[in-house]
Amino acid sequence: MDTMQSFPRPGLSESYSYGWQQMLKSFLPLLLLVVFLAFADAPTSVFRDEDWGESLLSPLLHMVAVAYAMLVLPVFNYGGDLLFVRAVREEPLEVEAVIQGFRENYVHIVLAHLLATALIVLGFVFLIVPGIILACRLVFVSYLVMDKRLEPIAAIEKSWEMTRGQGLRIFGMGLLAIPVFILGLLCLGVGALVSVMWIKSAFASLYYATDLLQQEQDDPYRVRD
Repeated sequence: MDTMQSFPRPGLSESYSYGWQQMLKSFLPLLLLVVFLAFADAPTSVFRDEDWGESLLSPLLHMVAVAYAMLVLPVFNYGGDLLFVRAVREEPLEVEAVIQGFRENYVHIVLAHLLATALIVLGFVFLIVPGIILACRLVFVSYLVMDKRLEPIAAIEKSWEMTRGQGLRIFGMGLLAIPVFILGLLCLGVGALVSVMWIKSAFASLYYATDLLQQEQDDPYRVRD
């Protein structure tokens, strides 16, 4: 049986440490995943930042960008989050998981993304701080929709429950992600990709650790395989 040290524990440094360790074990698949997600996000950046002037196509292109960001991109991102969770658990990484949301769970993914985003944006409208709190407390929504197959409202409620008492820790992990990404940028393009891999692995590790802890509390005699 594995020792307890084989599993992560909730914590800022623990999540980044375990995330780094597990990231290295699946380095190439996760690198390719991050590259794919960057290309998947590219259309929204192009349509958003490009100056189309008075072109008659401008309104249409903006509509396409919004539709893509709301109806397509969340599937890729949620699938990517699922693969990072599987990586930190040392489970097989099936490439099709990044697009499986189009044929499975699609409505739940889109609705969960829209609902969580709306709540966070609404929170930022009210003096910013509520938005930060909501962003921290809803950080597990994508994992819960993909990993536990929860419906949108159930995923939001479960994320709120799982992150109780972890708000400052999650906020600190988000703040730490900034220098990690800047350091990656200083190491040219590949370094930036590695920094994104590390950050995503860290948050996946926090979810994994929190899920394990809740399972222990629910069943203290449970033996972890």
